[in-house]
Amino acid sequence: MSILFCVLIALLHTACNNKDAIPDTVTFTEQVAPILYNNCSICHRPGGSAHFALVTYEDARKNAGACAYVTKERIMPPWPADPQYREFVGQRILSDRDIKILDKWASEGAPEGPKDKLPALPKYPVGSDIGTPDMRIPVQPYFLKGNGFDKFLLIKVPFELGTDTFASLIEFMPGNHNVVHHVNGDMVKYEFDKKKDVFAGERVVNMVEDTSSLLQAFQKLGLSNDDGSYPVLQKSVVNYLPGVIGQKYPEGIGGYMLPRKGAFLLNDLHYGFTKKDDVWDSSYINIFFAKSPPKRPAQEFQLGTLGVAPVEPDLVILPNTIKQVYSKFTVPFDISILTVNPHMHLLGKTFKAYAVSPSGDTIKLISIPRWDFNWQYFYTFKKMVKIPKGSTIIAEGVYDNTKQNLNNPFSPPQLVRDRNGSMKATDEMFQFIVTYLPYELGDENISLETK
Repeated sequence: MSILFCVLIALLHTACNNKDAIPDTVTFTEQVAPILYNNCSICHRPGGSAHFALVTYEDARKNAGACAYVTKERIMPPWPADPQYREFVGQRILSDRDIKILDKWASEGAPEGPKDKLPALPKYPVGSDIGTPDMRIPVQPYFLKGNGFDKFLLIKVPFELGTDTFASLIEFMPGNHNVVHHVNGDMVKYEFDKKKDVFAGERVVNMVEDTSSLLQAFQKLGLSNDDGSYPVLQKSVVNYLPGVIGQKYPEGIGGYMLPRKGAFLLNDLHYGFTKKDDVWDSSYINIFFAKSPPKRPAQEFQLGTLGVAPVEPDLVILPNTIKQVYSKFTVPFDISILTVNPHMHLLGKTFKAYAVSPSGDTIKLISIPRWDFNWQYFYTFKKMVKIPKGSTIIAEGVYDNTKQNLNNPFSPPQLVRDRNGSMKATDEMFQFIVTYLPYELGDENISLETK
């Protein structure tokens, strides 16, 4: 080995060490602000979903100790999926160096540093997590009285357009992040001549207090055509869960056709309980138009509760026990997976999903070693994942119904079960939702990361 080559290797090693080294003095403007702006301020900003801002030096100084603790424990930024098992689009994971910088800064009194070294704050979209929508439709404002119970509403959000229109993404934005827990929303698609007034009927139905059946609720909302028949209902068009940011796929993949007359049917808008009696929610729906109709519309199936494959054994969790369940489904043709969404409630402990091909190969999908009910993402792969025909997709979950589970809603622990798909946080669910396309040659090389 030549002396020159040895010198080059030594210089490269020194450069790498210097890159990872922690500065003797850590300041907000030089080291901390870049970390916060790249990973935290998207939520921790005025108008963001977090409870406090991390934009100015004073914001960060007041929360320096908390930031050091939650990042060291990897509570924040919230990203439950294990990046060593599988990587996804948009994941926010701090490096060990970033965590050490925040810890050192807090322990040394959180100095500000030279003001001229402060980087520019990123430009964040207003009223959206994605960008500027082409159309915004308000959801009927709702007043929540103080109570200790979950509230589930069926809400109609009607619209009328000048012509059939294509959308690449439909985004639900909660007006009050403190009380909106989740939304499952479909789209009602009317034939233009069969519905004179899409705005007729009630906008909100409380499924517990206002009606005794889904049919009665539909009648109250005025969902039927003028002749009494019902229009086409496109499922799972607009959804929301804590931490979810709508995913735009590359041009031609996914998307929706909006009819001239239609309505979004928020068939399960879930409000968590609040101790205040003066809480308003004014949520809205953002629509991002597409230039052309989707060439490859996305499709969806789910394992587990209310899905194509049952939960095994039954999701009945006895008090003071830890229980493991699974659900498995064999795909009948080649598919390309775009996005996955694991779902459990408060007793969830761990979640893992993978596929086993006919040749015996394991295709890793997602692992969540520490389930967090408060952060439930739709995880989009960086590239489509091919699942060959005959492969079995397996989802595994572990539930903790002991007093050691600090999220256990009952003290002492009580029997908890899946009550026919009940969305109540105090009941349980086990679901693995898969968004996919029928496979086409080369799909596994298509990037799903969009700018």
